[in-house]
Amino acid sequence: MKKQITLLFAFLISLQQLCAQSTSSQRLDEFIEQKGDGFNTYYEKRDVKTYNTLLSEYLLIYDKLSVEEKKVHAYELNNIYYNLSCIYSLLNNKTSAINYLKKSIDAGYNDYGHVQLDTDLDNIRKEKEFVDLNKKLKLTGDYLFILKSADKYNISDNRQLPIFSYQSSEDPKLIALRKGFNLDSIAGEGTDVLKILNLLHWVHNLVPHDGMNGNPEVKNAISMVEVCKKDNRGLNCRGLAIVLNECYLAMGIKSRIVTCLPKDSLKIDQDCHVINSVYSESFKKWLWIDPTFNAYVMNEKGEMLSIEEVRERLISDKTLILNPDANWNNKTSQTKEEYLQNYMAKNLYMLECPASSEYNMETSSEGKTYNYIRLLPLDYHEQKPDIEEEKRTGQNTTWNTYKTNNPIVFWGLQ
Repeated sequence: MKKQITLLFAFLISLQQLCAQSTSSQRLDEFIEQKGDGFNTYYEKRDVKTYNTLLSEYLLIYDKLSVEEKKVHAYELNNIYYNLSCIYSLLNNKTSAINYLKKSIDAGYNDYGHVQLDTDLDNIRKEKEFVDLNKKLKLTGDYLFILKSADKYNISDNRQLPIFSYQSSEDPKLIALRKGFNLDSIAGEGTDVLKILNLLHWVHNLVPHDGMNGNPEVKNAISMVEVCKKDNRGLNCRGLAIVLNECYLAMGIKSRIVTCLPKDSLKIDQDCHVINSVYSESFKKWLWIDPTFNAYVMNEKGEMLSIEEVRERLISDKTLILNPDANWNNKTSQTKEEYLQNYMAKNLYMLECPASSEYNMETSSEGKTYNYIRLLPLDYHEQKPDIEEEKRTGQNTTWNTYKTNNPIVFWGLQ
């Protein structure tokens, strides 16, 4: 059961953070574009000789990359090694299969769940070396296991944090957004929950998710939607959450984007996911709302849950129900197992919110300071400093991340 090599959406976020690509990095991108499908072809044919020849060509370019560029291509390399391990296992060459599985894990391969189900590896599954590697992989790749180790917080943590705030729907820019998008008609006349869901479905269908690219420089709903229509493009999960967030604020519904982050003790996983935490006045609670996957989550009674409640239920193995129409780009349906127990279990390790939820909140503005608050479990290996400050000199902006172990403060967003 091969892992795809050419669909490298997970690491491309970090690619955009590099100031410039080196010639070697460009050459490697060109190599994958021109020859990357060969890895999958030779895997299917069990052609280990030609696969290794292609790998040697790849490594000649890869070895010339900088440390940061190698991180960008880690997902690529560890999957190439992983598929080679699978070929050797299928050919019953156990020594080489285990050797390349180790290389894959050392290069950052982290999909513990896939390894448990992959029949390609059945020939080496009982080998002592495989058992040892699998135990090592569990510590970084068994996302539910990792999340369950992150259940402890400190409600006595009283570090000073910025005050959470929500922009009033009477702000002229939000009024313009409400009128420009005809949000009253889209939200409908029903309960606040029905309005929340109608706006979720509308944004999900309005702009496709595109995890391969960044978002436009001007990051507000009106501008981003216009750019997407003009250029026939989509937005990544953060862009979609920002658009939906501003629509909720324009309708007088409290909402905040929440960045869901992995533990990533290996400093290789560049993936995260951004969703919305939206307050229902009728339910008197916050709700999990995900525009990328058109998703919300319920308990066994059909009651909608908050991000905090979903996290707690994953940890305690309680019932979770994903709405049946959850999907990616109206193409791929989502299952509870893949979406919650794998993908979101990985990304619910720690959470981060902007202190101020408002229109255009992440567009760079000369001299502006941006404040974020991050909730860390006590299990996390990097608790300090209390405040991380990043100054972006080219934009003359300051980005502060305040840390807390206190979930009551973090989730007391109202």
